[in-house]
Amino acid sequence: MKMLAVETSTDACSAALSIDGVITERFELTPNQHTKLILPMIETLMAHAGLRPQQLDALAFSCGPGSFTGVRIATGVIQGIAFGADLPVVPVSTLAAIAQDYFDQPYATENIAFTAMDARIGEIFWGVYQKDGAGLAQLIGKEAVTLAAEVEFPDINGVAVGSGWGVYAAELNTRLGTRVLSNEVEHYPRASGIVRLGLRDFNKGLAVPVEQAMPVYLRDKVAQTEAERKLNK
Repeated sequence: MKMLAVETSTDACSAALSIDGVITERFELTPNQHTKLILPMIETLMAHAGLRPQQLDALAFSCGPGSFTGVRIATGVIQGIAFGADLPVVPVSTLAAIAQDYFDQPYATENIAFTAMDARIGEIFWGVYQKDGAGLAQLIGKEAVTLAAEVEFPDINGVAVGSGWGVYAAELNTRLGTRVLSNEVEHYPRASGIVRLGLRDFNKGLAVPVEQAMPVYLRDKVAQTEAERKLNK
């Protein structure tokens, strides 16, 4: 099984290639350089493996939430490769990839990640993830864009992960109280996590045709829901 993955939704930029479960990755924490970095990263990985896109089985990408421009970069790159090589695509949540980066650390002791990204304008992107039996991030409940003081969560303990905790620590700690056992703010989504989660979802039959490989903007979902409510009144 050969899968290529890209991740460009935050200040970090990365690409990863999995060949029968062996993952190689290129990763740089360089804001605003993603358009310059991502294609050379992909070309280097593919050249070192001696592969052409047509020899891949599938692609995966970080579909959001995240920076509007960053998410669009990953989407456009993957769509271009998928169209050219006629490959299926697996969209993977950026929040899941952030949780996965924590779970993959040798020091990670908790199986629950309260994952938050700064969404600007006073809000966060939020998701609660549990490490499954294979060590992969599994969503509990739903992802949301919300005020930090209004996040929803199950009655379990876990670790605080992601940039949202760096910006809204006071509000989030007040909301979750003693459920937060430790703080791990400095975790970024990585393509190595995207490819691992992508392989799991591919095996679950969750790959989509390239035409359906679209970004996820949680704010769009919220706006659409509010509009639907008004129509239904």
